[in-house]
Amino acid sequence: MRFNVFGTPMKVLRKSGEWQLFRDSDVGMAVRVYDVVIPEELTEDQLAGYLDDIYHEMATAKHPNVIKVS
Repeated sequence: MRFNVFGTPMKVLRKSGEWQLFRDSDVGMAVRVYDVVIPEELTEDQLAGYLDDIYHEMATAKHPNVIKVS
């Protein structure tokens, strides 16, 4: 799943029962974010809210929300 996290493109993948977070780019490069651990029990519907809680300091007038892109 891809998200716009306050203007930063990110994606979340489920691998071996755990969520993994990546910074994404327009050219297909992705860098894993190890500093953020997403609880395994979260559902897909809860991910945007969780990312909002973790990264809310990045909010700006132009990018006030976390948006699920795909």
